Amino acid sequence: MTGRNLVPLTLDTLDRLPVRCRECVFWELDPVAADQACRSGTTAFEKEAWLSSALLEWGSVGRIALVDDVPAGYLMYAPPHLVPRSVAFPTSPVSGDAVLLMGGRVLDEFGGGGLGRMLVQGVAKDLTRRGVRAIEAFGLAGEAPPPKDRYAARNGCVLPADFLLAVGFKTVRPHHRHPRLRLDLRTALSWREDVEQAIDRLLGSVRQPVLTRT
Repeated sequence: MTGRNLVPLTLDTLDRLPVRCRECVFWELDPVAADQACRSGTTAFEKEAWLSSALLEWGSVGRIALVDDVPAGYLMYAPPHLVPRSVAFPTSPVSGDAVLLMGGRVLDEFGGGGLGRMLVQGVAKDLTRRGVRAIEAFGLAGEAPPPKDRYAARNGCVLPADFLLAVGFKTVRPHHRHPRLRLDLRTALSWREDVEQAIDRLLGSVRQPVLTRT
């Protein structure tokens, strides 16, 4: 039987991300600083520095999915004030009561098995336990991203809007390219079931989505 579980993203588990993801600073730096880091070859250092600072200030900022102890996918999340790129979208800002779901991906060889849904469910459980009221994300809509978006789409930096809708998010600010979507966790907290059963009920009945778009 295949074993599947989620582990927190920490400095000790950072190297379990895909190589291009552990060196990506799309969200962690503002656009100008990210370009400078890419030109100077310091993205891996900047990624580790951001993660270290975020862990100290706020705690866990990601979940990694393991299948038989093999890294299969991940999602990252943080308060928007820790995410410089969050103000660069046309549908910014993130609501004051929400944590931002940043980027993530499921590796191709593990696609179609519900890992994307499992990751969102794990993030929702973690944030609910921490008293967070909602999760918001900037989606990527449309089939063919324009040239300026190709880096983000290729690396899973911006999650497909149809994936977010499939796992329970609702559009709160429409846009042809980058709608802002929201998953409200207050509903789960109001149910009489315990927190984990409530989140399972909220997210467990949707169809299996695709986390990344090729």
